[in-house]
Amino acid sequence: MYKLPKEHGEKSPHQGEMYLLLEKGSEGWSKGKGTVNDTTGALGRTVGQLYSQGQNTEVAYILYNDQKPLDDFGDGSVGNSGGTRGHTKGVVLLDKNQGFWLVHSTPQFPPVRQAGQYYYPSSGVVNGQNFICVTYPLDRFQTIGEQLQINQPNVYDCDVPGSLASLVPSLAALCKKTHLSGHIFPRVKPVSNRSMTLTSKEGTKFISFAKGASFDQDLYHSWVAPSLQSDLLVQFWIRSTGILPSDCSLGWKVLDITLINPGQTFTFKASQDHSKWAVSPKAAGSGSGGGWVCVGDINRNQAEEKRGGGTVCLQDPVVWKAYRTAALECEACGGGTIQC
Repeated sequence: MYKLPKEHGEKSPHQGEMYLLLEKGSEGWSKGKGTVNDTTGALGRTVGQLYSQGQNTEVAYILYNDQKPLDDFGDGSVGNSGGTRGHTKGVVLLDKNQGFWLVHSTPQFPPVRQAGQYYYPSSGVVNGQNFICVTYPLDRFQTIGEQLQINQPNVYDCDVPGSLASLVPSLAALCKKTHLSGHIFPRVKPVSNRSMTLTSKEGTKFISFAKGASFDQDLYHSWVAPSLQSDLLVQFWIRSTGILPSDCSLGWKVLDITLINPGQTFTFKASQDHSKWAVSPKAAGSGSGGGWVCVGDINRNQAEEKRGGGTVCLQDPVVWKAYRTAALECEACGGGTIQC
């Protein structure tokens, strides 16, 4: 899902809550129904399931975000985990049969379950945001929990009932130890980085890349590009300090995207987009299922080399085309702007 940024101009129909949707079996981006703040929209129907469950002992969930939602007192304060935990955002919701893992880029999202209802935060409206949501069978969630442990996420709300704790001990441990100081497992040296193939309920293969603080390198250039054996065009939040420029060393070109137009909606600068996604500039060889697309939660900057985070990648011709055509201009290695 691509949440479009707020377009300049009072008369613009794009006021920061419109979104594009890319569903399995579709031919490309389609205009989302309603807005991201509607409970009837794609995001509201998905995440909203958490609030309709109530205190259900047959459902487990993990909410994590380096910028947690407004506190319970509603005084406007924002929790920020700084550099102590991963720059990583997501939702895990599952029962004894299946569940979903949603990786996204929106600060202060979603609200805690105790809030009682779904809503989209104002902090995520102005800039573009990205979401990847995949339904997995139950047996994949132990691996997902292990990937999250590497990320060292800031878990701000969770519940893994006893009926599920023995089935997904990694998620149970993540929830139980989240409020302890230090690392999630302070007695065990955390894994630096790990990639795992995760097959969705319907058989689509995704690759989860998870890095911890000890990896201490750029996710995309040092690891994802050489792993996928592909150059990458990367969109990320460029309005922060220590931004890493485009890099053509090590045999792989990783170029920073500067201008975007997803789904031929309207053109906006990377500075208006808080999304973190990457796309291979060319489709792979015949029979390979198209080029690569990765959607994640970490930026290309010096500070985040030393923080946990990751991305989820897939190879699909329709998804690849949707993202590839969105990237219009990039920063060339050595400076200057080129057509992507």
